[in-house]
Amino acid sequence: MHRTGKRFVYILRSESNPSSHYVGLTSNVEERLAWHNAGPTGYTMQHRPWRVVVSIELADESAAARFERYLKSGSGRAFAKRHFA
Repeated sequence: MHRTGKRFVYILRSESNPSSHYVGLTSNVEERLAWHNAGPTGYTMQHRPWRVVVSIELADESAAARFERYLKSGSGRAFAKRHFA
């Protein structure tokens, strides 16, 4: 099943440790960035604050999830480094 509506794949860069990046999927990039910068859990808490490097809107959640998975792969990380660094 495909959910409709805006879906964004985004890449964050840590301002405290610029070699640290985070790739995610959301329907609202601004809210998600605020959550990562305030959230009390996980990887993003350890490297706060974050800023958005790029956000890319995709047609549906399925396409966005596939692109997010790709960006988390070795070749996807290399692609992101070449095109979004």
